[in-house]
Amino acid sequence: MGRLYIVPTPVGNLDDMTFRAVEVLRSVDAIFAEDTRTSAVLLKKYDIHTHMESHHKFNEHKNASSIRDRILSGENVALISDAGTPGISDPGFFLVRECAAAGIEVQTLPGATAFVPALVDSGFPTDRFAFEGFLPVKKGRQTKFAELAQEGRTMIFYESPYRLVKTLAQMCEVFGGERRGSVSREISKLHEETRRGTLSELAAYFGQVPPKGEIVLIVEGKDYVGKGGQEE
Repeated sequence: MGRLYIVPTPVGNLDDMTFRAVEVLRSVDAIFAEDTRTSAVLLKKYDIHTHMESHHKFNEHKNASSIRDRILSGENVALISDAGTPGISDPGFFLVRECAAAGIEVQTLPGATAFVPALVDSGFPTDRFAFEGFLPVKKGRQTKFAELAQEGRTMIFYESPYRLVKTLAQMCEVFGGERRGSVSREISKLHEETRRGTLSELAAYFGQVPPKGEIVLIVEGKDYVGKGGQEE
């Protein structure tokens, strides 16, 4: 029986790749990638020539069982996404579940995840937080906002630059414009930026300066509002 490796890849700067991740990707029998064209750039940089196949949100249900069977037959397989840790708002959950149920050893390497540096940069409490990933685009969006209005922990969201202003405006309506937030974009890249302020200030700023790149939005929890950054 082989083994499944979950291998994080850099969220921006390709130099953030770990030595162990490179070693694993060189040694396995196959690499399954969210986008083989994107991952080809990374593999070329680190002189990795392992056979690569696609595993993305449109084929992950169908692929999971066949990959599981290949591992059961003795292959060692690595799963990577375009950026960050597979399974965190990226394909990976179904494959890990299939392999775990079959008794296959799953090794998840520590490594890059976009929300961790954004959370730390925000200045909000990091001891308790709720990772929400991407909000529903249409159906269930308002219901989700209503649920989160009472969330006491720091909240973490992934957002598209094209929806950020709309999301901030909706949060102002539901959470209140004085609730504070932090927007981190292009983490570890050349134009990395973190902007902090109230939700109304952030909505106004990005309404005037359209955001670009990958975005992580951090919003303070209800239990922290009004403390002015001071723990009680």
